[in-house]
Amino acid sequence: MKKVLLALALLPSLLFAQTSGFVLNGKVSDLPDGAEVKITDAFTNNPVASSTVKGGTFTVKGSIPEPGLFWITIGKEQAQHIYLENKNISITGTRTDLKHMKVEGSQSHKDFEEFRDIFNPLVGSLNATAAQIEKTENQAKRDELMQQYFALSQKVKDEVAKFIASKPSSFVSPFLLHLTGQLIDDVSVTEKYYNSLSENVRNSQIGKALAEQIAESKIGAVGTEAMDFTQSDPDGKPISLSSFRGKYVLVDFWASWCKPCRMENPNVVKAYNKFSNKNFTVFGVSLDKEKDSWVKAIEKDGLVWPQVSDLQFWQNSAAVLYRVQGIPQNFLIDPNGKIVAKNLRGEELESKLCELLGCN
Repeated sequence: MKKVLLALALLPSLLFAQTSGFVLNGKVSDLPDGAEVKITDAFTNNPVASSTVKGGTFTVKGSIPEPGLFWITIGKEQAQHIYLENKNISITGTRTDLKHMKVEGSQSHKDFEEFRDIFNPLVGSLNATAAQIEKTENQAKRDELMQQYFALSQKVKDEVAKFIASKPSSFVSPFLLHLTGQLIDDVSVTEKYYNSLSENVRNSQIGKALAEQIAESKIGAVGTEAMDFTQSDPDGKPISLSSFRGKYVLVDFWASWCKPCRMENPNVVKAYNKFSNKNFTVFGVSLDKEKDSWVKAIEKDGLVWPQVSDLQFWQNSAAVLYRVQGIPQNFLIDPNGKIVAKNLRGEELESKLCELLGCN
């Protein structure tokens, strides 16, 4: 299970174009005179500007190429995020509760706070559910947790749609799309959101970076042509993806050492048994390193469909080609060689195959 990572401390400082500098005026109670106030890049920690406290107030002046996410550190207190713009901005709060400091004068920060209030709880629940799934062996309980995970994922997608629709001119909107692209799955949806943003935002640095991300994400995306590859089965026989042209084929990336993959295998077996007589097959690609472990897992899990691997672990050439960064991962390809779905799990796989091939 690939967790959703929205830890803001790990994100780059994503900036937006403006011209004049910023003036940050702060009034924070209980601060000692001489305490240092520092503004640093949220990702690189490079210093941007600094000042000192006098009489509980401070003024920090500086200039940034474009607005974006930064850290503000006041004295010895824990650093807090602030979305800066080259404007007059004020901060008020107390030393013991900087987490809830009030920031005025930056519309970007206001949008950022709304984003944080909506998505942090959702993503926290999503990651907690993913962690439960990874350590749950009972299939019934795991299926229940998977349904919870899918429901939470859909909730995130719904909130993304609402945020973008209500804030097409917000500098935080492309920032949000960067972070949630892995959840949206369908790159055409992300591209639609991107195209709905104002021209100014699309032409910003983060907007241009998002456009590059979208272009990269189209590799292996739903609606695109599946890229051909050839690897060998356990007997050393080379098998190409193109050899399945004319059938629906589920390209299933997995490994013997991947617990979630092994727990998902019974669902793939069930789907194969139900639809293999309806022009459907599975093409397994293993990210194993040891042939013996791979072969034993195939036999133990009853994976009777074609299996290949180059035994290169995460550097498996097919996995690299399809930008696979977490397993299990799969791509459903139609008889014409187009990707029609991806990352189908449990009941979703059977439901999609029923839709395409019929259940009777």
